[in-house]
Amino acid sequence: MNRELEHLLRTEAPQVLGALVRRFGRFDVAEDAVQEALLAASRSWPDEGVPENPRSWLIRVGYRRMVDLIRSDQARHRREREVGAAESAMQAPERRAGPVRETDDSLTLLLLCCHPALEPASQVALTLRAVGGLTTAEIARAHGTTESTMGARISRAKQRLARAGARFAPPTDADRDGRIAAVMRVLYLVFNEGYTATAGDRLARVDLTREAIRLTRMLCAALPGDAEATGLLALMLLTESRRTARTDGGDLVPLHEQDRTRWDRDLIAEGTALIDGVWNRDRPGPYQIQAAIAAVHAAASSPDETEWAQIAVLYLWLERLTPTAPVRLSRVVAVAHAYGPARGLALLDDLVRRHRLDLDPLAVQREHAVRAHLLQMTGDTARAADLYRRAADLTGNEVEKRYLLGKADGLG
Repeated sequence: MNRELEHLLRTEAPQVLGALVRRFGRFDVAEDAVQEALLAASRSWPDEGVPENPRSWLIRVGYRRMVDLIRSDQARHRREREVGAAESAMQAPERRAGPVRETDDSLTLLLLCCHPALEPASQVALTLRAVGGLTTAEIARAHGTTESTMGARISRAKQRLARAGARFAPPTDADRDGRIAAVMRVLYLVFNEGYTATAGDRLARVDLTREAIRLTRMLCAALPGDAEATGLLALMLLTESRRTARTDGGDLVPLHEQDRTRWDRDLIAEGTALIDGVWNRDRPGPYQIQAAIAAVHAAASSPDETEWAQIAVLYLWLERLTPTAPVRLSRVVAVAHAYGPARGLALLDDLVRRHRLDLDPLAVQREHAVRAHLLQMTGDTARAADLYRRAADLTGNEVEKRYLLGKADGLG
């Protein structure tokens, strides 16, 4: 399937799902029906051509599949009545030929998939399938698991939504901000998993980063003027601009060693314009601050020209809003580059002592790598090499592991 057709199907997926859910009120069954409609289109459209109204085509196929799915459960008479109504709708000529109501259900679907009754991993999987239009197999490959395992996770998520009484409706004013924050967190997780995969033999999964950016653009269109949503999109674009320079022959290239002529200047220009446009509008949130940090990196034509003192201040600001291990460790690196490795090591020791980073395995891996980097800056190559190896033992990403072991070997 070519990229244009793939983009069309993924753009139409949430609109088709919204139409079916509004008609039947059954998200769990409608989501399965949409997946089958997308599969049917991917098989027939390359040979027969894209229909004049692709959304109507997909909705008609989805309707038929909904009827089949509901009819298969003969035990429930309520569903039988729904089948009768659906068949009448399918047989009415005016319904078949009539125009599809142009309603953008993207935000409502994102909010439903990120329902607080679901754990983050299930929110991510359901968002990618229901709103992103990815198949279960595609989502499983992106997360390094089997199709059956991912299918079970998605099925449990839909069952949990049903038990929680989740409705296909915009959120109330009381919970709107919290639900939208959950959507942004899920999109951020999708992007991060794509940019640096937690496991596997590839550093990045471009399908995930591309999908996260597409869905975040969709979110920004549904929330015009939302500064944090804009900041999130800016962060993704600025980060993604460095992707092609992050590897060389399959090996990891750290930021300070990257060939900056390979950075995507169009993405940098768009991302910088977005964050500049909202930066002074209100008190910046975490995504805006991270976008600002990425913009400072992007503005430097060489590593030596990086404004590390400014980055250190931004990380301090970010740490006060999101006091997580990755943010604290990133501030350590910025402080070391701005004021010297001794200051960085002192800050790192203080953070480890006060915040017990050893309770989080991922934080331990990152702490070893950061400490090794700072020790290397001081000339303590023996301890640095040992810590690089210990960090390599704790990572599941093979590209990152090779890089850390290569650093250790290079130090002797």
